[in-house]
Amino acid sequence: MHFDWAFTLQILPLLARAALTTIEATVIGYAFALVAGLLLALLRRSRRRWISWPVGLFIEFIRSTPLLVQLYFLFFVFPDYGIVLSGMVAGVLGLGIHYSTYTSEVYRAGLESIPRGQWEAATALGFSPLRVYTNVIIPQAVPPVVPALGNYLVGMFKDSPLLSAIAVVELMQRAKIIGSETFRYLEPVTLVGLFFIGLSLIAAYLIRRAEWRLSLAYRITRQNPTK
Repeated sequence: MHFDWAFTLQILPLLARAALTTIEATVIGYAFALVAGLLLALLRRSRRRWISWPVGLFIEFIRSTPLLVQLYFLFFVFPDYGIVLSGMVAGVLGLGIHYSTYTSEVYRAGLESIPRGQWEAATALGFSPLRVYTNVIIPQAVPPVVPALGNYLVGMFKDSPLLSAIAVVELMQRAKIIGSETFRYLEPVTLVGLFFIGLSLIAAYLIRRAEWRLSLAYRITRQNPTK
């Protein structure tokens, strides 16, 4: 089978529209994972065991089960209990919850890397626990872990084809539909690969930019952490 450029140009708009669905699901899911991951990390560090232990078990449970199984539960099992989610909502929640358990461990590593003296100095100045975290600890803990957090954005892009299992017509699903209708898979699958390479490179570039900008604030905070 030869590569048909005319057919490639014909299907390109269809795949581009499907790529928007992939980008939307990934970006929203990643934003959810960043926020929920930080919350999980803070809860897991709680000194109250009735909080830290259930959170720790939840994190390990989600990390130890496949994303596809979790997506099936959200989309196919939850309706049996009165919780009906659209494919897109279930997909975003599935990606967000799954990756939040990974980002929580990245955040936890960043938080635990802060010297104990920083915590003690902030407490000695009379800062409330909330202010200790928001003004002293988190601004120092997050910048060094940005590269690790960014890796999960790329990973989430590559896991987004799993959403096709719950009726989300994302990039890979659209390519399979085109292939089944035309019996040509070379062109759509090749374009899908190029789309994912492009999205991953763009994501990597944005991560490096964020790392550079946050590193400036990190250096300033390290020079005067209690300001």
